Amino acid sequence: VQLQASGGGLVQAGGSLRVSCAASGRTLSSYTGGWFRQAPGKEREFVAAIRWGNYNTYYADSVKGRFTISRDSAKNTLYLQMNSLKLEDTAVYYCALQLGYTGYPLKAGSMDYWGEGTLVTVSS
Repeated sequence: VQLQASGGGLVQAGGSLRVSCAASGRTLSSYTGGWFRQAPGKEREFVAAIRWGNYNTYYADSVKGRFTISRDSAKNTLYLQMNSLKLEDTAVYYCALQLGYTGYPLKAGSMDYWGEGTLVTVSS
């Protein structure tokens, strides 16, 4: 499976941004899609996840109510809609896939496939 992330950029605090992740090479009905992020000097952290088959979603407490993860099965694409962005949301955002579901929160080490990161910068 290959993952291609896009949509990062510069946005002011309080603004919105959507990042996308197109998957190729496999049908994803048995997978869990996830978004992680890594800020400078920090470890990669879980942001959100969605089970491709039943659409169950999971969020880190820090983004709950502001971010929405979704997927489009026809396009084999994973999305992360980010609203009410804060300075502390600045990070490189990575999409990833996991066969099955290992539980909340997803661990970076348990993901099977990764996309390259896309930088999201929130300015004041």
